Amino acid sequence: MRLVVATHNPAKAREMAEVLRGRAPRLEVVTLAEYPGAPEPEEFGTTYEENAEIKVRSALAHTGEVCVADDAGLEIDALPGELGPLSKRFAGEETSFTEKAAMILDRMRGLPPAERRARFVCCVALQAPGEEPRAFRATCEGSIAQEPRGTGGFGYDPIFWLPSLGCTMAELTPAQKHEVSHRGKVLRELAVWLERARSNA
Repeated sequence: MRLVVATHNPAKAREMAEVLRGRAPRLEVVTLAEYPGAPEPEEFGTTYEENAEIKVRSALAHTGEVCVADDAGLEIDALPGELGPLSKRFAGEETSFTEKAAMILDRMRGLPPAERRARFVCCVALQAPGEEPRAFRATCEGSIAQEPRGTGGFGYDPIFWLPSLGCTMAELTPAQKHEVSHRGKVLRELAVWLERARSNA
């Protein structure tokens, strides 16, 4: 089966492709980079599932292939409703994630660990030609760090603290991140589903 990872974010595309290839080696995983002119649809949904489906439907219409797209966000208990599905648009899409993270840390300055709880959420939508999208969802619990740490990953990874590991998401190696992250978890679930579907076909 050929599977198109539908994202224009190179770091996310690489991460998703690595997880899928590692868990479902019989899949031929490619990215939108191989389909020039693929549009980047407006994410007007109010949930992760809606945004993931918007992206996967757009990619399928352009490529004609089985596609997978994700939508993810950071949820912070101390900032209810401000990020989540709106995480990319928080403080404006033109604002860098480094600036967004600095704004979040500034607003949470002085809060004790018990009030810094947060989680990453990821929803993945899979769609084949002639079928409706199928959604998968996973979370990664953690908290907001006191300061940015690490240079790996992307987005809000440098301020997402993993208490069980004693580091931020950005301090993990790619392999370590795939094991614990919201995106790694949901893609493993997707890969298992795809392998079972292939075996039953």
